[in-house]
Amino acid sequence: MYVLIVYDVNVKRVNNVKKFLRQHLHWVQNSVFEGEITKAEFERIKATLRELIDEDEDSVVIYRFRSMPAREVIGVEKNPMGDVI
Repeated sequence: MYVLIVYDVNVKRVNNVKKFLRQHLHWVQNSVFEGEITKAEFERIKATLRELIDEDEDSVVIYRFRSMPAREVIGVEKNPMGDVI
């Protein structure tokens, strides 16, 4: 599955969330990651994010797609993905 994860996390936790997501997904912009993952990876990512954030204060939104969605960038791409397979 292809996922897009967007988060708004307190500054005290933001580096831990970013560091964790960089291990699994492609960084697109500040607080935005995307990539192709397995169902098992998806469950692991969700479980770890629950441990890293404060659910009473932080927000993580996960979009799931069956395949990579069409993508268009207007302006400067922060972290070019190139040809992702």
